[in-house]
Amino acid sequence: MFAPMDKFIDAFVARGDLAHLALLAWALGASSFAYVLFRELAAGARRFDDFVRELARFNARFTADPTAEFGDDE
Repeated sequence: MFAPMDKFIDAFVARGDLAHLALLAWALGASSFAYVLFRELAAGARRFDDFVRELARFNARFTADPTAEFGDDE
């Protein structure tokens, strides 16, 4: 099942490139962590935007003058 991967690892070990293999594993792990982090950050920004839009709709629905801008007390 893992025969091709074993051959790949054996080739790296035989040439003394184990450090390169470790660096590759670190780079793949760091890249996948960054991808997940930015995906969650984007999802959080979308949720916050939806929340703010709902607040604006709520305020527009229940204010005395729905055309009034925020801060127009006159």
